[in-house]
Amino acid sequence: MYTLGINAVFHDSAACLIKDGILIAAAEEERFTHFKHGKRPVPFSTWELPFHAIDYCLKIADIHINDVDHVAYSFDPYLLIGEEYRGKSTIEIPFESLAGGKPSAWLNPWDPLFLSSIVNARQQLNDGYPHHLQKRFIGANIQPGQWHYVEHHIAHAASAFNCSPFDDAAVMTVDGRGEVATTTYNIGNGQQLNRIGQVNLPHSLGLLYEQITTHLGFLHSSDEYKVMALASYGNNDFVKDFREMIQLQANGQFTITDQRLAERFGPQRLRHEEFNAHHFNIAHSLQVVLEETLLELTAWLRSETGVENLCMAGGVALNCVANARIRDSKQFKNVWVQPASGDDGTALGAALYIDAQQRKSSKRDFVMNHAYWGPEYSDNEIEKFMKWCKQPYRRLDNVAEETAELLAQDKIIGWYQGRMEFGPRALGDRSILASPISPEMQARLNEVKDREDFRPVAPVVLEEKASEWFDDAEFSPFMLFVNNVKADKAGRIPAVRHTDGTARIQTVNALQNKRYHDLLQAFYRRTGVPVLINTSFNTLGKPIVCTPRDAIECFWSSPFDALIIGSFLIEKNADQRSNSNLSTTGLAEKVPEGFAAAVVE
Repeated sequence: MYTLGINAVFHDSAACLIKDGILIAAAEEERFTHFKHGKRPVPFSTWELPFHAIDYCLKIADIHINDVDHVAYSFDPYLLIGEEYRGKSTIEIPFESLAGGKPSAWLNPWDPLFLSSIVNARQQLNDGYPHHLQKRFIGANIQPGQWHYVEHHIAHAASAFNCSPFDDAAVMTVDGRGEVATTTYNIGNGQQLNRIGQVNLPHSLGLLYEQITTHLGFLHSSDEYKVMALASYGNNDFVKDFREMIQLQANGQFTITDQRLAERFGPQRLRHEEFNAHHFNIAHSLQVVLEETLLELTAWLRSETGVENLCMAGGVALNCVANARIRDSKQFKNVWVQPASGDDGTALGAALYIDAQQRKSSKRDFVMNHAYWGPEYSDNEIEKFMKWCKQPYRRLDNVAEETAELLAQDKIIGWYQGRMEFGPRALGDRSILASPISPEMQARLNEVKDREDFRPVAPVVLEEKASEWFDDAEFSPFMLFVNNVKADKAGRIPAVRHTDGTARIQTVNALQNKRYHDLLQAFYRRTGVPVLINTSFNTLGKPIVCTPRDAIECFWSSPFDALIIGSFLIEKNADQRSNSNLSTTGLAEKVPEGFAAAVVE
């Protein structure tokens, strides 16, 4: 049985495909269209279905859209319109009902159009696909009985629990908003989720964090991680203000009150205004109170459920500093966070939730122990493209050893391998890599990526060596927690040590990603350091690269030194033509299939 999961709500449009309870493909739409977070420069674009991501998932399974048994959409509009309209045809739903059944939750003039797009999503899937994707969509005929709306926070919860290694767990989801809920608490057992509490709009930790993100001159629903990074430079000047704004109550409840930010914190920072201590202190105080609040909520959840395991998802669960506070509090024995905790992960959660229902399965068939679910390209495909575009290159005899040698020389490397990661983190297949040994490397990488100078860079470490370099380091393949750099190692890896002494680590073992693990071992043999800098293969405002074309274009428009793409090396300031077969004899005079830039209509 095939179940297609879709997120096309708010941001991070994405798709995934489940086959009999097992994830086989997942990707964000932004990787194909190059519009970051799936947002085109028009208000309604976010709600368009992720046709390119859906097409990729169908391609992996080698099926047509009509071969899909069920489609799970990670938002339920009838929670706002009213249950009396569920199952009725679109034309029977009065337009005025699309303004929403809960006016306190819907204040935006675009809300009727937003809800209308969701109610019409099945028809859009059948009729609205782009012309250039006809192969897997033409004749689409998904019927009402195959289409399932899943509550947004149920999709978040299933993305955490149904992917975790636990048979039972407490599940907490915290984000900006769903239909009505902003925070939910569930007990997970087997394949079932039982809701035991929720916090509703307008009270939202995620929306408050978004508002402060905007107040500090960043893009909301995009740059919240920058506020988290900025926080480590500040002090507690505004902790009292945030404690007044976030009022904790009994039973996991809270309210957000008195959000007059300009009155409390002064005027909003302009986009290109210099940062100062005032901005640092706002970010720091927000982060402190967010962590305090989450610890109170998880303490209540532990007491209420009595279970030892905690699963988390929702955009706030991407706050790795807060995650580490929860882990280190020891309230729960084990903490598992969905690597695609943002709205992209709701496509996965919705699909798993509907798959379990439709197959009536109580047995867990899938554990998400890596994030490599996106497109990949073989050496033959990569080489064919490089020949077609007359790109000089050299085939490497030993990818790990020769790349480690370049990294030991302080070269900055684009690293393009295997299947693209699902979620916001590059985890060793679409990464920029560098040595952490030079103190200047963090600044060099921020310049290469055109990032703010306060932004830290993160380390990847051999799993078997992690505890020797970072305090209390354990299995951590998704870069979702921070650890302190061990005092005796801080001077050896200064580039990855943030100003507060922490680092957001990724551990890797050979089963997860052999070539990546081999590279770290080769670097360790040369330098005595089993750590590399790993940052995402993109530049400011751009999604992580997807295709070889994306990788080569990013490489040549950015000041890093070399690109390792599959088994091939591309270097700047190096004549590689003698080592590369650039003859185009017998090649088609068009872009090889799958490498053209996405057509965005």
